[in-house]
Amino acid sequence: MAGAPPSIHPTAVIDANAQLGTGVQVGAFTSIGADVVIGDGTCVGSHCSINGPTRIGRNNRILGHAALGGEPQDKKFGGERSELSIGDRNTIREFVTINRGTGAGGGITRIGDDNWILAYVHIAHDCTVGSHTVFSNNATLAGHVDIGNHVILSGFVGVHQFCRIGAHAFIGMGVLVNGDVPPFVMIAADQHGRARGVNSEGLKRRGFDSARIAAIKRAYRALYLSGGSLGDAKLKLAELAGDSDDVRELVEFVERSERPLLR
Repeated sequence: MAGAPPSIHPTAVIDANAQLGTGVQVGAFTSIGADVVIGDGTCVGSHCSINGPTRIGRNNRILGHAALGGEPQDKKFGGERSELSIGDRNTIREFVTINRGTGAGGGITRIGDDNWILAYVHIAHDCTVGSHTVFSNNATLAGHVDIGNHVILSGFVGVHQFCRIGAHAFIGMGVLVNGDVPPFVMIAADQHGRARGVNSEGLKRRGFDSARIAAIKRAYRALYLSGGSLGDAKLKLAELAGDSDDVRELVEFVERSERPLLR
């Protein structure tokens, strides 16, 4: 049996070249432009703006005044084709802005699945956001930021361009992130943020057992508390990685970092 057709408010403006899946709902005064594809079951609230090229997956919930797929806020952008890709089952709250990519930055901004993106969040051009993240109110990503799975950004967090935040990291309220944050690490305290331990409570909630968390804590101590150089810490981490996939993930993150680690 065929699915329900889209439900579109009479005041919404939908470009003839937009593609809406079955069961899509579009609220009052919303504008959907050309080259926009919205998957089955997604609900778009009132007064939203979605410009293409943008691909939005299934069963997303997009609330009022969100602006998705706008041009990147980059002076080097010359009108070249660039895209926004959003996965499935995301909640995108009021006044969120997510921009398309740039030609020089890979051409695409990517958002994964099952993310909780709260009011007034801004995600700039060429960012990559994984799945199962939480972005609290007014969190802001500059361009080219990479966010891993299960990351939590508290309210008013700002992330500098080209920074990377590893999976399961937790960033405290109001922190300005100007370096890479390894997986599993908590950043809090003063305005620019310092490492404050392992995100143990978050890991427990996601099913990490005590042995896994203990291995991650040993790696954290080697990286942040040993008192040696980063080179010395890498040697110790390499030893610890033999028994733990989680530590190996942390080691790989540190090895790939092109910016200083946030310490």
